[in-house]
Amino acid sequence: MEWIVLILIGIAGSSLGSLIGLGGGIVIVPSLLFLGSLSLSAFGYISPQTAVGTSLFTMIFTGLSSTLAYMKHKTVDYKSGLIFLIGSGPGSILGAWVTEILDLKSFNLFFGIFILFVSFVLLLKDKLKPVPYQKDRGIVRTFTDNSGKTFEYGFNPWMGVIISFIVGFLSGILGVGGGSLMVPTMILFFFFPPHVATATSMFMILPTSILSSITHITLGNVDWLLALALVPGAWIGARVGVYLNTRLKSKTIVFLLRTILIIVGIRLIYQGIIS
Repeated sequence: MEWIVLILIGIAGSSLGSLIGLGGGIVIVPSLLFLGSLSLSAFGYISPQTAVGTSLFTMIFTGLSSTLAYMKHKTVDYKSGLIFLIGSGPGSILGAWVTEILDLKSFNLFFGIFILFVSFVLLLKDKLKPVPYQKDRGIVRTFTDNSGKTFEYGFNPWMGVIISFIVGFLSGILGVGGGSLMVPTMILFFFFPPHVATATSMFMILPTSILSSITHITLGNVDWLLALALVPGAWIGARVGVYLNTRLKSKTIVFLLRTILIIVGIRLIYQGIIS
Protein backbone atom coordinates (compact mmCIF):
# COMPACT_ATOMS: atom_id res chain seq x y z
CA MET A 1 0.00 0.00 0.00
CA GLU A 2 2.83 2.40 0.87
CA TRP A 3 4.38 1.91 -2.58
CA ILE A 4 1.15 2.93 -4.28
CA VAL A 5 0.98 6.01 -2.06
CA LEU A 6 4.56 6.95 -3.02
CA ILE A 7 3.83 6.57 -6.74
CA LEU A 8 0.77 8.81 -6.35
CA ILE A 9 2.85 11.35 -4.41
CA GLY A 10 5.38 11.36 -7.26
CA ILE A 11 2.65 11.89 -9.85
CA ALA A 12 0.90 14.63 -7.85
CA GLY A 13 4.06 16.52 -6.94
CA SER A 14 5.59 16.31 -10.40
CA SER A 15 2.42 17.20 -12.30
CA LEU A 16 1.69 20.23 -10.12
CA GLY A 17 5.36 21.20 -10.16
CA SER A 18 5.82 21.03 -13.93
CA LEU A 19 2.48 22.77 -14.50
CA ILE A 20 3.73 26.06 -13.01
CA GLY A 21 7.48 25.39 -12.82
CA LEU A 22 7.82 24.58 -9.11
CA GLY A 23 9.57 21.26 -9.61
CA GLY A 24 7.49 19.07 -7.27
CA GLY A 25 9.67 18.96 -4.16
CA ILE A 26 7.35 21.35 -2.38
CA VAL A 27 4.82 18.50 -2.35
CA ILE A 28 7.17 15.51 -2.09
CA VAL A 29 9.27 16.70 0.89
CA PRO A 30 6.41 17.33 3.35
CA SER A 31 4.69 14.14 2.15
CA LEU A 32 7.79 12.08 2.99
CA LEU A 33 8.09 13.76 6.39
CA PHE A 34 4.44 12.95 7.06
CA LEU A 35 4.88 9.29 6.05
CA GLY A 36 7.92 9.05 8.32
CA SER A 37 5.89 10.39 11.27
CA LEU A 38 3.28 7.61 11.02
CA SER A 39 3.90 4.80 13.48
CA LEU A 40 2.37 2.26 11.10
CA SER A 41 4.55 3.30 8.16
CA ALA A 42 6.68 0.54 6.65
CA PHE A 43 9.44 3.04 5.89
CA GLY A 44 10.25 4.03 9.45
CA TYR A 45 11.58 7.44 10.43
CA ILE A 46 12.44 9.72 7.49
CA SER A 47 14.79 12.55 8.45
CA PRO A 48 14.61 16.00 6.83
CA GLN A 49 17.97 15.32 5.17
CA THR A 50 16.69 12.08 3.64
CA ALA A 51 13.43 13.72 2.50
CA VAL A 52 15.35 16.55 0.82
CA GLY A 53 17.99 14.31 -0.77
CA THR A 54 15.45 11.82 -2.08
CA SER A 55 13.22 14.61 -3.39
CA LEU A 56 16.08 16.26 -5.28
CA PHE A 57 17.10 12.94 -6.84
CA THR A 58 13.50 12.39 -7.94
CA MET A 59 13.37 15.85 -9.50
CA ILE A 60 16.17 14.90 -11.91
CA PHE A 61 13.57 12.82 -13.72
CA THR A 62 10.86 15.45 -13.31
CA GLY A 63 13.14 18.04 -14.90
CA LEU A 64 14.22 15.71 -17.72
CA SER A 65 10.71 14.56 -18.56
CA SER A 66 9.16 18.03 -18.51
CA THR A 67 12.07 19.63 -20.41
CA LEU A 68 11.75 17.09 -23.22
CA ALA A 69 8.03 17.83 -23.39
CA TYR A 70 8.46 21.62 -23.31
CA MET A 71 11.09 21.42 -26.06
CA LYS A 72 8.37 20.31 -28.45
CA HIS A 73 6.44 23.50 -27.73
CA LYS A 74 9.60 25.64 -28.12
CA THR A 75 9.02 27.57 -24.88
CA VAL A 76 12.40 26.96 -23.23
CA ASP A 77 14.81 29.93 -23.18
CA TYR A 78 18.06 27.93 -23.11
CA LYS A 79 20.46 30.90 -23.16
CA SER A 80 18.81 32.65 -20.21
CA GLY A 81 18.52 29.36 -18.35
CA LEU A 82 22.26 28.71 -18.72
CA ILE A 83 23.05 32.20 -17.37
CA PHE A 84 20.84 31.58 -14.34
CA LEU A 85 22.57 28.22 -13.79
CA ILE A 86 25.87 30.03 -13.21
CA GLY A 87 24.36 31.15 -9.91
CA SER A 88 21.91 28.36 -9.07
CA GLY A 89 24.45 25.54 -9.54
CA PRO A 90 26.91 26.63 -6.80
CA GLY A 91 24.00 27.81 -4.65
CA SER A 92 22.34 24.39 -4.72
CA ILE A 93 25.57 22.65 -3.69
CA LEU A 94 26.07 25.04 -0.77
CA GLY A 95 22.45 24.62 0.30
CA ALA A 96 22.78 20.82 0.29
CA TRP A 97 25.67 21.05 2.78
CA VAL A 98 23.80 23.50 5.02
CA THR A 99 20.91 21.00 5.29
CA GLU A 100 23.13 18.81 7.48
CA ILE A 101 23.00 21.25 10.40
CA LEU A 102 19.18 21.45 10.56
CA ASP A 103 17.24 19.28 13.01
CA LEU A 104 13.62 18.23 12.43
CA LYS A 105 12.15 21.08 14.49
CA SER A 106 14.17 23.77 12.75
CA PHE A 107 13.50 22.22 9.34
CA ASN A 108 9.73 22.08 9.89
CA LEU A 109 9.63 25.73 10.98
CA PHE A 110 11.86 26.90 8.13
CA PHE A 111 10.04 24.86 5.49
CA GLY A 112 6.59 25.80 6.81
CA ILE A 113 7.39 29.52 6.66
CA PHE A 114 8.86 29.07 3.19
CA ILE A 115 5.73 27.30 1.92
CA LEU A 116 3.47 30.04 3.30
CA PHE A 117 5.70 32.62 1.59
CA VAL A 118 5.39 30.76 -1.73
CA SER A 119 1.59 30.64 -1.38
CA PHE A 120 1.63 34.40 -0.74
CA VAL A 121 3.74 34.97 -3.88
CA LEU A 122 1.33 32.84 -5.92
CA LEU A 123 -1.56 34.91 -4.58
CA LEU A 124 0.02 38.16 -5.74
CA LYS A 125 1.79 37.14 -8.93
CA ASP A 126 -1.24 37.70 -11.17
CA LYS A 127 -1.96 41.08 -9.56
CA LEU A 128 1.54 42.55 -9.74
CA LYS A 129 2.83 44.19 -12.89
CA PRO A 130 6.28 43.20 -14.17
CA VAL A 131 9.08 45.64 -13.39
CA PRO A 132 10.14 47.47 -16.58
CA TYR A 133 13.68 46.72 -17.69
CA GLN A 134 16.23 48.93 -19.38
CA LYS A 135 17.10 47.50 -22.77
CA ASP A 136 20.50 49.16 -22.91
CA ARG A 137 21.68 47.59 -19.64
CA GLY A 138 21.01 43.91 -20.12
CA ILE A 139 19.93 40.99 -22.28
CA VAL A 140 16.86 41.34 -24.50
CA ARG A 141 14.78 38.40 -25.75
CA THR A 142 11.64 38.02 -27.84
CA PHE A 143 9.05 35.24 -27.84
CA THR A 144 6.05 34.62 -30.10
CA ASP A 145 3.30 32.36 -28.76
CA ASN A 146 0.98 30.08 -30.70
CA SER A 147 -1.54 32.88 -31.24
CA GLY A 148 1.10 35.05 -32.92
CA LYS A 149 1.46 37.49 -30.03
CA THR A 150 5.06 38.65 -29.52
CA PHE A 151 6.52 39.31 -26.05
CA GLU A 152 9.72 41.22 -25.35
CA TYR A 153 11.57 40.64 -22.09
CA GLY A 154 15.05 40.96 -20.66
CA PHE A 155 17.27 41.19 -17.59
CA ASN A 156 20.63 42.29 -16.25
CA PRO A 157 22.88 39.17 -16.33
CA TRP A 158 24.63 40.01 -13.06
CA MET A 159 21.33 40.46 -11.26
CA GLY A 160 20.10 37.21 -12.77
CA VAL A 161 23.15 35.31 -11.47
CA ILE A 162 22.83 36.76 -7.96
CA ILE A 163 19.12 36.03 -7.67
CA SER A 164 19.53 32.52 -9.10
CA PHE A 165 22.31 31.81 -6.56
CA ILE A 166 19.89 32.64 -3.73
CA VAL A 167 17.19 30.51 -5.35
CA GLY A 168 19.63 27.60 -5.83
CA PHE A 169 20.73 27.87 -2.19
CA LEU A 170 17.13 27.57 -0.97
CA SER A 171 16.61 24.69 -3.39
CA GLY A 172 19.55 22.77 -1.95
CA ILE A 173 18.36 23.30 1.63
CA LEU A 174 14.68 22.51 1.12
CA GLY A 175 14.71 20.15 -1.86
CA VAL A 176 12.02 22.13 -3.68
CA GLY A 177 13.71 22.67 -7.05
CA GLY A 178 14.00 26.44 -6.94
CA GLY A 179 11.14 27.17 -9.32
CA SER A 180 8.97 28.27 -6.37
CA LEU A 181 10.92 31.54 -6.37
CA MET A 182 12.48 31.60 -9.83
CA VAL A 183 9.23 31.56 -11.81
CA PRO A 184 7.69 34.58 -10.01
CA THR A 185 11.08 36.33 -10.23
CA MET A 186 11.33 35.79 -13.98
CA ILE A 187 7.77 37.00 -14.50
CA LEU A 188 7.81 40.02 -12.20
CA PHE A 189 11.39 41.28 -12.49
CA PHE A 190 12.66 39.95 -15.83
CA PHE A 191 9.40 40.37 -17.83
CA PHE A 192 9.33 36.68 -18.92
CA PRO A 193 6.07 35.44 -20.49
CA PRO A 194 4.53 32.94 -18.01
CA HIS A 195 4.83 29.93 -20.34
CA VAL A 196 8.51 30.71 -21.02
CA ALA A 197 9.21 31.23 -17.32
CA THR A 198 7.67 27.87 -16.45
CA ALA A 199 9.48 25.94 -19.20
CA THR A 200 12.84 27.62 -18.52
CA SER A 201 12.47 26.92 -14.79
CA MET A 202 11.99 23.20 -15.47
CA PHE A 203 15.03 23.26 -17.77
CA MET A 204 17.08 24.76 -14.91
CA ILE A 205 15.76 22.26 -12.37
CA LEU A 206 17.38 19.36 -14.25
CA PRO A 207 21.09 20.31 -13.83
CA THR A 208 20.47 21.96 -10.44
CA SER A 209 18.88 18.78 -9.10
CA ILE A 210 21.78 16.71 -10.46
CA LEU A 211 24.35 18.89 -8.67
CA SER A 212 22.40 18.90 -5.41
CA SER A 213 21.75 15.15 -5.63
CA ILE A 214 25.44 14.37 -6.06
CA THR A 215 26.14 16.23 -2.82
CA HIS A 216 23.28 14.51 -0.99
CA ILE A 217 24.34 11.09 -2.30
CA THR A 218 27.86 11.60 -0.92
CA LEU A 219 26.28 12.57 2.41
CA GLY A 220 24.09 9.44 2.40
CA ASN A 221 20.83 11.41 2.24
CA VAL A 222 19.12 9.50 -0.60
CA ASP A 223 16.82 6.60 0.30
CA TRP A 224 16.99 4.47 -2.83
CA LEU A 225 13.85 2.45 -2.03
CA LEU A 226 11.80 5.62 -1.68
CA ALA A 227 13.36 7.01 -4.86
CA LEU A 228 12.57 3.80 -6.74
CA ALA A 229 8.87 4.29 -6.01
CA LEU A 230 8.83 8.06 -6.59
CA VAL A 231 10.72 8.21 -9.91
CA PRO A 232 8.07 6.48 -12.13
CA GLY A 233 5.39 8.77 -10.74
CA ALA A 234 7.60 11.82 -11.22
CA TRP A 235 8.25 10.94 -14.87
CA ILE A 236 4.55 10.43 -15.61
CA GLY A 237 3.48 13.44 -13.57
CA ALA A 238 5.85 15.78 -15.41
CA ARG A 239 4.22 14.88 -18.73
CA VAL A 240 0.78 15.40 -17.21
CA GLY A 241 1.81 18.83 -15.92
CA VAL A 242 3.14 19.92 -19.31
CA TYR A 243 -0.06 18.74 -20.99
CA LEU A 244 -2.19 20.72 -18.53
CA ASN A 245 0.06 23.77 -18.95
CA THR A 246 -0.50 23.82 -22.71
CA ARG A 247 -4.20 22.89 -22.64
CA LEU A 248 -5.80 24.42 -19.55
CA LYS A 249 -5.97 27.74 -17.77
CA SER A 250 -3.70 27.60 -14.76
CA LYS A 251 -5.67 29.89 -12.43
CA THR A 252 -7.78 27.09 -10.97
CA ILE A 253 -4.77 24.82 -10.54
CA VAL A 254 -2.77 27.62 -8.90
CA PHE A 255 -5.67 28.27 -6.52
CA LEU A 256 -5.81 24.61 -5.52
CA LEU A 257 -2.04 24.44 -5.12
CA ARG A 258 -2.02 27.61 -3.04
CA THR A 259 -4.69 26.14 -0.76
CA ILE A 260 -2.69 22.93 -0.32
CA LEU A 261 0.49 24.90 0.40
CA ILE A 262 -1.23 26.93 3.12
CA ILE A 263 -2.52 23.79 4.84
CA VAL A 264 0.86 22.01 4.62
CA GLY A 265 2.77 25.12 5.72
CA ILE A 266 0.60 25.65 8.81
CA ARG A 267 0.91 21.97 9.72
CA LEU A 268 4.72 22.01 9.44
CA ILE A 269 5.00 25.17 11.54
CA TYR A 270 2.69 23.59 14.16
CA GLN A 271 4.85 20.44 14.23
CA GLY A 272 7.99 22.54 14.54
CA ILE A 273 6.57 24.42 17.52
CA ILE A 274 5.19 21.46 19.50
CA SER A 275 7.99 18.96 18.71
